[in-house]
Amino acid sequence: MPYPETLKENPRIIVFSDFDGTITLDDSNDWLTDNLGHGQKKREQGNADTLSNKVTFRDSFWEMMESVKTPFPECIRLLCENVRLDPYFGEFYQWTRKNKVPVIILSSGMTPIIRALLVHLIGPEANEIEIVSNEVVDRPGKTKDQEGGWLLKFHDDSDFGHDKSLAIRPYAQHFAERPNEPRPTMLYAGDGVSDISAARETDLLFAKKGQGTQILAS
Repeated sequence: MPYPETLKENPRIIVFSDFDGTITLDDSNDWLTDNLGHGQKKREQGNADTLSNKVTFRDSFWEMMESVKTPFPECIRLLCENVRLDPYFGEFYQWTRKNKVPVIILSSGMTPIIRALLVHLIGPEANEIEIVSNEVVDRPGKTKDQEGGWLLKFHDDSDFGHDKSLAIRPYAQHFAERPNEPRPTMLYAGDGVSDISAARETDLLFAKKGQGTQILAS
């Protein structure tokens, strides 16, 4: 449920989480690029250029997704066959459902891919998870089920393409304006560069061990 509906049951905790490499072991966007797009070497160069501020995350990610020409339904099918769930997330998600803890995914990936993977890996109850991410649209003159027929649509105009902090700020503002209202603890789980802005908006950060942990923790 989007804000403010999330607060109707007065949760004690709200979990905001990255998706690729945090909830999953594999990054779906990297997999698409490495296997169906311009390849791992060029992707990793784009990552390096982003970290050195030569290009924005937005521009690097756009180039990655533009290199993938496979019809979108086929992309989803292949990702469902190859992307693995973190072995502890299923148990964690069942705990959040039992204890009425909202889980909100904030991702620099694409909503239809994330939704398809969640349902495939967890089951239909994963439809309850709110996703705030980029979208996918038909390329002009084509449809998503055609070769080269889909187009990434960024969530906002930021250099990230999706500034995850924008989804968290309404919660902080809500409680700043209502100091007598019980305030839930807000947690963020992530693993990389695109999570930095969101992590700063929450009370506790869980940085998943991996390639981006040192950057995020700093």
